[in-house]
Amino acid sequence: MNHDNAGDLGVQGITEADIANYLAHTPGFFERQAELLATIRLASPHGTRAVSLQERQMDMLRERIKGLEHKIIEMIRAGQENVAIADRLHRWTRRLMLTANARELPEVLVTQTKQQFLVPQAAVGLWGLDKAYAQLPQAQGVSEEARSMAQSLSLPFCGLNAGGEVVKWLEDAHTVASMAMIPLRHGVGNGCFGLLVLGSPDPTRYAADMGTDFLMRLGELASAALCRMLPTPSA
Repeated sequence: MNHDNAGDLGVQGITEADIANYLAHTPGFFERQAELLATIRLASPHGTRAVSLQERQMDMLRERIKGLEHKIIEMIRAGQENVAIADRLHRWTRRLMLTANARELPEVLVTQTKQQFLVPQAAVGLWGLDKAYAQLPQAQGVSEEARSMAQSLSLPFCGLNAGGEVVKWLEDAHTVASMAMIPLRHGVGNGCFGLLVLGSPDPTRYAADMGTDFLMRLGELASAALCRMLPTPSA
């Protein structure tokens, strides 16, 4: 008999698959042959020595427990990060709500966005404001091209700095490697009245494939705060 095929063909044609199938369907075998477990020796994954079946099973359980521990640690870390983000968003929202003078809102929005979310650069451009706010710096010089681009965004844009007008709104535009553009709208289906721009020297900070759910909610809250500056609809 060819010994290379011993794993496939055992005594009198019994294969390893036959043995495995028998053991799987005969749960009482090792109860009746308890002493057999103590004599089975397996190679240890941590060296060349042989170990008992029980010890090998314990090693497998330890490895499984380590894997579960790592997953738990990752879940705890993710939970802590989520709590930290929620706290920052709470402080950011609270500061906007406490700004009684609407003329201060654009500057508060930019400052708090940079401070709370550790954004290196941020700027906001606004248009279509009530005449009482039309002379604010953030409402000056926004071209029709920038307005049209903002209107075309159904979701926040994230990606590499491709230049253009809006990146020049940032303090140090030439250092920006990646950026996010968040359209500001007053209500669902209404046109844009502003654009919040975030910039970073890190090209991966605002990657094109990143999720935008958080940025979208940031834009909704910013829009809700800034809509006080829009003209009051006539009765």
